[in-house]
Amino acid sequence: MKIRDRYIAKTLLTYTLVVLLVWLSIYSFFNFLAELNSVGKESYTILEAFKYVVLQAPKVAYDQASPIILLGCVLGMGHLATTGQLLIFRIAGFSILKITWVTVKNAIVFILTLIIFGELLAPTLANYSESARSNALGNKSLSLSQNGFWIRDGNNFINVENNINGQLFNDITVIEINSSNEIERLIKSKNALFDGNSLDMSNNEIFTINKLGNFDNISLKERNSYNKTVSFDRE
Repeated sequence: MKIRDRYIAKTLLTYTLVVLLVWLSIYSFFNFLAELNSVGKESYTILEAFKYVVLQAPKVAYDQASPIILLGCVLGMGHLATTGQLLIFRIAGFSILKITWVTVKNAIVFILTLIIFGELLAPTLANYSESARSNALGNKSLSLSQNGFWIRDGNNFINVENNINGQLFNDITVIEINSSNEIERLIKSKNALFDGNSLDMSNNEIFTINKLGNFDNISLKERNSYNKTVSFDRE
């Protein structure tokens, strides 16, 4: 790479990194303010909120890579233009097509770097931060897949076989545990609508377990609708 190519690449990289830093700072600030609403619940502290925001930053950088790189390159080329450096390059025989190619080439390198970084590191950090946040808030996710999940919600264990869109669930099982760590009630539902605070379940089978001496009496009730208040959020 020629000296002038390296100089343009350095300028574009510098402005792209500045844009990235400003972008992440603004995101982190507002995200941290949002997380303050959850501070104080269970064992979720300011330190946990700060750690969550920081570990989410690589995912944000990956998701917003295109506008960040575009803005960084525009500002970098704008700096070269306003300071007269592009004019010097033109006088030295550097054509507009060549300058454009150098800019595009560096943008592609930046994009590939962020893609590699985003595919390898960002998902791991994001999943870890979500898991740590859930545990600190008392919502312990036992397993998670693209289609469904197990989650502990206080004294309840909730299994969703099919998570449609984070709001509509199919085939839900809710296991309610009493203070003696014994199963008190089991609710099976065909589908449920989650509004962020409760599960509005329909087509339910409710199995209630009552202890009678050394025996357990299990009764079954069928209900068209059943509303279950939960403490986990849509995230």
